[in-house]
Amino acid sequence: MLSKESKLRVLENFYAIDYTLFGKRVEGVDVCCPAFIEEFLSIKGALLSVVIEMYKLMNHAPKTITEKVDRKKLMKKSRAVATEARSVAKTLVSSKKGISSVKSRLREDIEKSGKNVNIERLVQENIRRKAFSLAVDSLLIGKALKESKSYKNLNSWSGRLMEDAYKILRDQMVDSAMTILDNGSN
Repeated sequence: MLSKESKLRVLENFYAIDYTLFGKRVEGVDVCCPAFIEEFLSIKGALLSVVIEMYKLMNHAPKTITEKVDRKKLMKKSRAVATEARSVAKTLVSSKKGISSVKSRLREDIEKSGKNVNIERLVQENIRRKAFSLAVDSLLIGKALKESKSYKNLNSWSGRLMEDAYKILRDQMVDSAMTILDNGSN
């Protein structure tokens, strides 16, 4: 069972994901097809279900909250942690390891795509995908690891299984967000 602080963190992250990927709530993003938003929300819900199980496994124990948290405070905190996650992702993507990772993925994509590919578009897409993935990881996992009592449980069989599920859902959510951004009028 999660503590009320952990539950609040999950709710905070629910909104912070939108601010991280879109700069605003997903409901405020103009998109040609509402089904893109529905798909994104479904994947986000599934991802957060896995995150909840990971929190349980790692004995997530954030600081006790003594003040009352209302919607306004929750949204303000969600925007703040999203800004922090984006900053962390920007730093990581521009690091040597981040650049190497993007280059490696780019080579794979070029090999799959063949000769007639827009390299500039592919580079931008790979950088954005990597930045989004790192930002979501920082938001959902990075902070939780700092707040947990026993994250070593993630090395167990079930922990590795959850981590694999997390990565798959995170990648699907990032792809869905990129589809929304590419098909929006903003």
